[in-house]
Amino acid sequence: MNVYDFDGTIFEGDSTVKFMCYLYKKRLSLKYLFKSAAYGLGYLLKIVNLEKMKEAFFSYWSEFDNIEELVEDYWDQNEKGIKDFYKKQMKDDDLIISASPDLIIGPICKRLNVAYMASPNDHKTGKFHGHNCVGEEKVRRFHEAYPDGIIEEFYSDSFNDTPLAKIAKKAYMVKGLKIEEWKFK
Repeated sequence: MNVYDFDGTIFEGDSTVKFMCYLYKKRLSLKYLFKSAAYGLGYLLKIVNLEKMKEAFFSYWSEFDNIEELVEDYWDQNEKGIKDFYKKQMKDDDLIISASPDLIIGPICKRLNVAYMASPNDHKTGKFHGHNCVGEEKVRRFHEAYPDGIIEEFYSDSFNDTPLAKIAKKAYMVKGLKIEEWKFK
């Protein structure tokens, strides 16, 4: 099987950031904007961990009764951001593993008809159910779901995914439209 990171790898940019901007365009909330900024600053100052910062951002979802419908509308507008290289080489047994929330990743993976793993969270509150799917957590979840699974090729835009790259037969770094073999540091 081939495994792909999502944001920046097979999708142009960060789907979560773009979705949050989409929501703020729908209904601007200074309360949540300030809350997000405060938690973002706390994260930069190492007072708040990544998961708590993300939960603060995602708590904005509670303002919307139809969040799942909004995600579908978001993808209607943004599905074109899936990179051509992926469309040309995608296979039925591909797996996408992303740190983005399953609320956002799930619908696009269903449209692409591929399996996925993403950060599990409550779609109403934004709170995590488990750990953010990043770094070693991606490897743990892969082995849990596919105990005998072999990653033929792995693609990512971030060295945060080095743990997955190390267990793949071949790994590639994606920078924009440029794809090159992974160079381990």
